[in-house]
Amino acid sequence: MILPIVAYGHPVLRKEAVDIAPDYPNLEKLIADMWETMYGSSGVGLAAPQINRAIRLFVVDTEQMFANMEEDEKGEFPDEPGFKGVFINAHIVVLEGEEWAYNEGCLSIPKIREDIYRNESVTLKYVDENFQEQEKTFNGITARVILHEYDHIEGKLFIDHISPLKRKLMKGKLNDISKGKVNVDYKMMFP
Repeated sequence: MILPIVAYGHPVLRKEAVDIAPDYPNLEKLIADMWETMYGSSGVGLAAPQINRAIRLFVVDTEQMFANMEEDEKGEFPDEPGFKGVFINAHIVVLEGEEWAYNEGCLSIPKIREDIYRNESVTLKYVDENFQEQEKTFNGITARVILHEYDHIEGKLFIDHISPLKRKLMKGKLNDISKGKVNVDYKMMFP
C-alpha cells in the first residue's frame, strides 16, 4: 500500500527516532509498504519518519540510480552498481573520507534541490529486515543516500546542511510546502 509522505513542517520530521524490537507490529508489511511508497514517488530512499513513524527504519535502493545513469556517467562512482537494502536501528560507527557535493532533494521537501556536502564513506551498525546484525561500510552515492536517510531518523533534514542565508532565501517555498501549496504526483500528509 502506498502511504502518504509527510511534508516539511510536520513535527515527526524533527523527532529523534527510536530503536525497535523484532516484534514491532506488522514490520514486514510496513517495510513492503515503504518500498512501494518509495518507488511510487520515484525516490531512492525513504525513512520511517517520512511516513509518520518515529522509528529507526529506512530503505535505500541506489541500484536504480546506476541502472538509469547516462553511459558517460558510468564508472564515476566507487559503489557502482549500487545497493538495495533495509536498515533497522542503524547507528553510525565512523564517517570517513573527504566531503563532496552532490545535488540532493527530498520527498518531504518537494521541488527544492541543493548541493549538499557529505563524507565519502560511512560505516553503520544495523539490523536487516530479518534482524540479522550487520556492520558494513558504504561509499559514493550509496553512502550519500544512506546519510540522507540517516539524517531523517536523527530528526534532521538535508536543508540543515546549507547556509542560513540559503535557508532564509527558501523560507517562502518551505512555508508553501508546509501549507500544502505544492503539486506532486504522490500522496502527501501536511502538518
